[in-house]
Amino acid sequence: MANRDILMKKLIFYSFLLSATAVFSQAKVTTYTYAIKGMDTLQMDVYTPKKMKKNDSVPVLLWMHGGGFSGGSRSFPSEVKMAELAAENGYLGVFISYRLTRKGQLTGFGCDCPKAEKLLTFKNAAIDFMDAAKFIYDNKNELGADTTKIIAGGSSAGAEGMLNAVYMREYFIEDLKRYNEIKFAGVFSLAGAMVNADYVTKENALPSAFFHGTADNLVPFGSAAHHQCKPERKGYIMLDGSATIVERLLELEMPYYFYKVIGGRHELSSIPFEQLEGVFEFFNQTVIKKEIIQTVRIIRKT
Repeated sequence: MANRDILMKKLIFYSFLLSATAVFSQAKVTTYTYAIKGMDTLQMDVYTPKKMKKNDSVPVLLWMHGGGFSGGSRSFPSEVKMAELAAENGYLGVFISYRLTRKGQLTGFGCDCPKAEKLLTFKNAAIDFMDAAKFIYDNKNELGADTTKIIAGGSSAGAEGMLNAVYMREYFIEDLKRYNEIKFAGVFSLAGAMVNADYVTKENALPSAFFHGTADNLVPFGSAAHHQCKPERKGYIMLDGSATIVERLLELEMPYYFYKVIGGRHELSSIPFEQLEGVFEFFNQTVIKKEIIQTVRIIRKT
């Protein structure tokens, strides 16, 4: 009996060591407040590669979560997992909160939400994304951020806010001087769209990865009405989705990776963990090595 007790104690001890090793082998996570907007304290979680040294400077994945501008969180398990994978791939994973302008609003963010309120929602999200980028610029030495290699990313509503920030800052932001120094190196969009893809030009076009379903009923795959609203509805507004943006990048001879799912709906806004290795390799080739790669993967939904 004594030997059995000793054996059990050893097993418990080794189990503790294994669990502790797993915890301490993960990326270091630090939370910062990057802006205060009225009653909203906006924070970011920064996931640092575990092998990163004090004076290292590494690329950044700046991520805005989805949730219809009324929900979602930077600390959802899927976001945390993606942030950790970004750190494993040598990036600072910077996952942010932002103003959820439609939270608690009776009109939501669909066809009953007036166009002007939708544009204001996009504007607030774009400004918050730019403020997060500015915080990274202002604190790059402390964070260890290579600000020449910031990948702007987002899912669904977060992708809309991000794309409008990256490509339409002059449309949405009055105080442009505040963000003069901020430049992005790439775009990673999951089921996202922007107000007008004509704002993508030779001067601002970036290597971009897009995931989108052709039958998305919320965020248009190409150029169509947001939430498929009819023209007579208050919430009718045309948006340019992934396919339209890719057409612009093709014309401009810019790199892109387009994961297109025929028959896919808004589930393409979920983080594609099985495809992330290919996405990080795409950015390694196009952002780090400056190669021109244009790839379309077409999948048929089963």
